Amino acid sequence: MALLFLCIVNACAPKITNIPPPLEEPQPFSYTGTEVIPEKWWISLKDTTLNKLIDSALSKNMELAATWQQVLAARAIQKRQASTLWPQVEANARTSLNRPQADFTGGEDIQLGLSASYELDLWGRLRSAKQAEAFRAKASYYDYQTTALVLSTQIATTWYRLVTAQRQLVLANQQIKTNDDIVELIQTRFSSGQTRAVDILRQRQLSEATRTLKIGYETDVALLKNQLAVLLGEAPQNNPIPTPTDSLPSLPPFPDTGLPLELIRNRPDVQQAQHFLLAADRDMAEAVRSQYPRLSVSATGQFRANDYSDLFKEWAYSLAANLAAPLFYGGQIRAEIDRTEALKNQQLYNYGQTVLNSFREVEDALLQEQKQKEQLESLKRQLELAEKTSRQLKIEYLYGASEYLDVLLTLNQEQQLRRDLIAAEQTQLEIRIDLYRALAGGFEIENPATP
Repeated sequence: MALLFLCIVNACAPKITNIPPPLEEPQPFSYTGTEVIPEKWWISLKDTTLNKLIDSALSKNMELAATWQQVLAARAIQKRQASTLWPQVEANARTSLNRPQADFTGGEDIQLGLSASYELDLWGRLRSAKQAEAFRAKASYYDYQTTALVLSTQIATTWYRLVTAQRQLVLANQQIKTNDDIVELIQTRFSSGQTRAVDILRQRQLSEATRTLKIGYETDVALLKNQLAVLLGEAPQNNPIPTPTDSLPSLPPFPDTGLPLELIRNRPDVQQAQHFLLAADRDMAEAVRSQYPRLSVSATGQFRANDYSDLFKEWAYSLAANLAAPLFYGGQIRAEIDRTEALKNQQLYNYGQTVLNSFREVEDALLQEQKQKEQLESLKRQLELAEKTSRQLKIEYLYGASEYLDVLLTLNQEQQLRRDLIAAEQTQLEIRIDLYRALAGGFEIENPATP
């Protein structure tokens, strides 16, 4: 009989299935390399300063620390829900003084006892609720990993934007010096009657325009330092960020993008969406099983006396079992089932959308990197031609074969191309960082952020 009972219980226990996303089988990504991305993707860039910055941010960033507290709260809820599978035991003590003394000698009523109650999880309703909270706790942890991954990319992007702004500032100072030297040269030629005063004015205008750019780069350096300090969990006014002197790192070999389904297993945001779906599935299972009868048992044991000296002389106990089956709730249970089913379908489509977004992010980064390479090569060719044109026009100008306006326009174009090239190199690196973020899985953090 006991064996038959166990078979019935196991047959009704909640079953967990790995629900696939509602998508067709995805094709391989359009391009792939051979380099394996390490768990901590930023190591691929081989930048010791960046490594130190990210390590510091993972232990001090306020937003990441707040997300970790959400994980702890979700785990506490999971433990609370798991406790419903165990008996609930309470101790109680009571004393009272009665006047007039009608029923108890001395007028005192002293009670001391224990009570316990337990619901038998015949159909797996309580286990479904426990599993739902376990999935939500896991989803919360994946959210923490997603936050850490986003933080690492924010640190890398901000750091290299700071490096680029500093490079642009150095270049602007060099171009200002070049332009000022040319002003002096033109003034010398003007004093000997070899050029016009308007050429001096035009060259000075170019110098002032470059100084304006320099002010913008100085502002960018300061603002990026402030932004980086906050990401590191520091006050900007403490000025903890040193002025970078490094150039941008060389682009690592192209990473192995793997198969699209591998991406689903690796990305923490996809894992989070999947676990929210599994939690919704367990919520629905709990709602369905609420239609079935509930069997609970309870027991109480109690000492009772009119005097403390007689308290432990006699005791009484009671055992009870209660079977309750829902008969008529006005459609409440059916409505709850419909609600949880709709929420499950909502999480299913959210899961599918998250997977689609992950595929798009990878494909976007692949396309952008290829096109950015082409743009960089084009800028380099343009700069090379501009340098040759500038040299030729300067020679012609010295011999009176061309106007200085042609020299000025070419010089301005050449300087702008140099600035564009630095910006394009930064864009290329950011695209690679975006690709790493799109392909990277979650990584373990030894010491969760606790500022």
